[in-house]
Amino acid sequence: MTPSPVPALAPAMQAAATEIYLIDADTLLLVDANQAARQNLGYDLAKLNTMSPLDLAPDLDLAELRGLLASLGQDVGAQVGLRTHFLRADGSRYPIKLCFLRIVRDGHSLFLAIGDDQSLAHAATAALQQYQARFNAVVNHTPGLVYQFVLHPDGRTAFTYLSEGCTALLGLPVSELQQDPGRFVQLILPEDRKSYHDAMLASKAGVSAWNWEGRIRIEDTWNDVKWINLRATPLPLDSGGMQWDGMMTNITASKLEQEEIRRSRARLAELTAHIEQVKEQERTRIAREIHDDLGGNLTAIKMALAMLAARLPAEATLQEKADYLDKLVDRSIEAVHRISLDLRPSTLDLGIVAALEWQAREFEKQMGIACIVRTDGGADGSDIEGELDPDHASALFRIFQEALTNIAKHAGATRVTVTLRRQRQHLTLTICDNGRGITQADRLKPHSFGLRGMSERARALGGTLSLSAVPGGGTMVVVKIRLTASAAKAAASQQPEAPRA
Repeated sequence: MTPSPVPALAPAMQAAATEIYLIDADTLLLVDANQAARQNLGYDLAKLNTMSPLDLAPDLDLAELRGLLASLGQDVGAQVGLRTHFLRADGSRYPIKLCFLRIVRDGHSLFLAIGDDQSLAHAATAALQQYQARFNAVVNHTPGLVYQFVLHPDGRTAFTYLSEGCTALLGLPVSELQQDPGRFVQLILPEDRKSYHDAMLASKAGVSAWNWEGRIRIEDTWNDVKWINLRATPLPLDSGGMQWDGMMTNITASKLEQEEIRRSRARLAELTAHIEQVKEQERTRIAREIHDDLGGNLTAIKMALAMLAARLPAEATLQEKADYLDKLVDRSIEAVHRISLDLRPSTLDLGIVAALEWQAREFEKQMGIACIVRTDGGADGSDIEGELDPDHASALFRIFQEALTNIAKHAGATRVTVTLRRQRQHLTLTICDNGRGITQADRLKPHSFGLRGMSERARALGGTLSLSAVPGGGTMVVVKIRLTASAAKAAASQQPEAPRA
């Protein structure tokens, strides 16, 4: 009787990209293997015909393999699977998933084994695990809470991801906050909740970054108030909801530092204003003493010299000495007058408008630069006078003096225009020249104390000072200060009434 031919894989199986093996059910020897199996293993078919799955998979046990195959029973089409590692001809190993089926071909009882090389899947899993480990390492060492937040179309919220920083920042375990997302809003101080919701809805509407700062109270642990900063990037969901990926950080320390800096600046401003006030008072006192005492004494000396000169003998030398002393006293009187004016112009007693006009005329005489002053309320500025207390008037005048000094030193101008206007609750002084204009480098000079002094004086008045370039060349200084409550009320009452409907 002629033995039946050795079975072989069908042509379609021979061309398949998946590894396929034909195994004798009695001997477990490999009867056939397709091209994909031979290439991956590095064996030719003749060598494979002398091998069994146990030779390819050293980790397999014969009894284990036979028990697995016996579980197929005698039913054609039943299948079982296992995972193992195959050994290539070059000694390298690769993971494989095998699926065994019982078949009968030409009277032979066979097993068909379909192998799926798991190298790429294992590499992808390993890479994913590595990336996950790196991500966890970065997140766990991040000084804050990394989170993923979802707002559903029906208004429900969920924290789909929370890092381990949740407990440290919010005082809540991850599981507790995920089970009840509303706990986070409950932590926010009532006065800050509206800004939180407004920022979230604005981010959702504009699909823009969500940036919010607010306070939370940790009652269960420390009963403490913290400042937190929330930054998140939105991602629209197919369901119509919105997902945010972001981070929360504790900014309490920086907020406290900012508050301390603000208080320090406020105290420094108060001290600066007090120093300027004391300085102005001292200038006024010295100017008055110089004018009254020295001026009075020099006037008395001049009168006495005149009396003595009238009684001197008609001698040329004595008369010459008397004339010299008389001129010396005149020069001293002029010096006393000039020094007292420099310390505090007496025109300040007549009001800010008169003082500005006087300083403008002095500037014109000394520098030869035209200086035009315009004020509200007519030429005498009567509508402005009385709305500034003496200290504010003196500070505004000193700013004006410093601005003219800067123009004289640096601007190269030929014309200066000064405007003093009342605008409801504010008084605005504008000084504009036609010089070369101020540059950014001029503002950043380390020793630009004149500009700093002007700015500090304006701030001490509760106002602002701005510098800007004028189209066509030149610089404009604008000082804006707030009037006192009584002055502002008077100014508002003088505004023209709106026409009635």
